[in-house]
Amino acid sequence: MPDLKSLSAAITAFRDARDWRQFHGLRNLIVSLNLEAGELLELTQWLKDEEIEALPGDPAGAEALRDECADILLYLLLIADKAGFDLAAAAEGKLIKNAAKYPVDKAFGSRAKYTDLA
Repeated sequence: MPDLKSLSAAITAFRDARDWRQFHGLRNLIVSLNLEAGELLELTQWLKDEEIEALPGDPAGAEALRDECADILLYLLLIADKAGFDLAAAAEGKLIKNAAKYPVDKAFGSRAKYTDLA
């Protein structure tokens, strides 16, 4: 199973083999990420909650979910590459920050934002 480092190398090699780096400014990558997130959201448009929950059990729905999530991940890797940071390290750092903002004893079972936790 590939890790983020090997996926990053694969997506940048894919990009470079096609000479697409010229189109991958940071703004364009961020816009593209959001377009892909919109495509993920579109999978659920007009569906009832139970239909959305059933998507992973439907072969076509599961494939669509996988493909859109993969597109999002690949754009995140391209953004991290362009901006010069390690996405896995950034995610780990963000988890540490979130753990401090949402301590278990205050956040357990709550949907409140960290500023509203008592």
